[in-house]
Amino acid sequence: MKQFIFSLLVLCDVASPVLHSLKYFYTASSGVPNFPEFVAVGMVDELQIDYYDSNTQRAQPKQDWMDKVTTDDPQYLERNTQIYMNTQQIFKVDIETLKKRFNQTGDRHIVQRMYGCEWDDETDAHDGYEQHGYDGEDFIVFDLKMMSWIAPSPQAFITKLRWDKDKADLENKKYYYTELCIMWLKKYLNYGKETLQRTVPPSVSLLQKSPSSPVTCHATGFYPDRVMVFWTRDGEELHEEVEHGELLPNPDGTFQISAELSLASVRPEDWGRYACKLQLHGLRDDIITPLESGRIRSNRAKASSVGVAVGVVAAVVVVMVLVAAGVALYKKKKNEREKCLPPGSDNSSELSEKLNPPPDVSVEN
Repeated sequence: MKQFIFSLLVLCDVASPVLHSLKYFYTASSGVPNFPEFVAVGMVDELQIDYYDSNTQRAQPKQDWMDKVTTDDPQYLERNTQIYMNTQQIFKVDIETLKKRFNQTGDRHIVQRMYGCEWDDETDAHDGYEQHGYDGEDFIVFDLKMMSWIAPSPQAFITKLRWDKDKADLENKKYYYTELCIMWLKKYLNYGKETLQRTVPPSVSLLQKSPSSPVTCHATGFYPDRVMVFWTRDGEELHEEVEHGELLPNPDGTFQISAELSLASVRPEDWGRYACKLQLHGLRDDIITPLESGRIRSNRAKASSVGVAVGVVAAVVVVMVLVAAGVALYKKKKNEREKCLPPGSDNSSELSEKLNPPPDVSVEN
């Protein structure tokens, strides 16, 4: 399964307390059993808002508040359905093109695309990004600041040359990522403000499988995902002997996260100096949980149950990563470049006023 996933979700950009995002993820596959040939997912602030696949061939809203969108815009679902269906056909051609480009003959391949925008509601700063991947590797990336394409793969260089020459399409992308995408993001935030801009405090527990195991500070059930959790000693953040877990979604739309503290160098008489601190956007005060033996859930049966629960959620995350097809690639690249990754837009200025996600361009073009 790893060859179809860019990488697992990592916590990297959750420290920005006012950064909102609108992202779309497309996955086209061939020869992958029990998986649709094409899947599209839209997300606002990491919350799924719509879904389409080649089996249903219909865009479907995934949040109750999306009914407000379709009420105000009756053609919304039909319009997005047509966009996804057109993209599905383009991606089928892309797979065959890329197989020839890479001199491949096998049937099992996957093409992915992630695009979207971000907006800071305090500074009004915004950014856009678009990335394409093939068989789990970077293929080509759009740099909004430079208004050009980056080709990490040698096989993508011919595509880069062709797309860089299309100045009209580059301008359309700039319009989409700097204006149209931001406009839709603000619309979604307004429609779903009761959900997207709510604050739900977490439940924090200290877990330990055995007396010699690390102590895990586990926080779950919180929203939004803009959170920091870490261990402290005498009020100062610890960096050594601490392992940070991934930010994981819960089935109810909330999130969970954990941080492990190794007790190898912690003397029992010094436990009172240690604490787990959690900071959540929207909460005025930090949540501090002291390292005390009475707070630790160490019963093996309970720990096993917690492990099973976390394992189930992790399995859900793997499926979501497959469907989302590129979240982690985006976050990884944010650490490597200065948010230089933007998305595509419509080829018609008149039509682009009406579209939400932009149509795709074949790698052959």
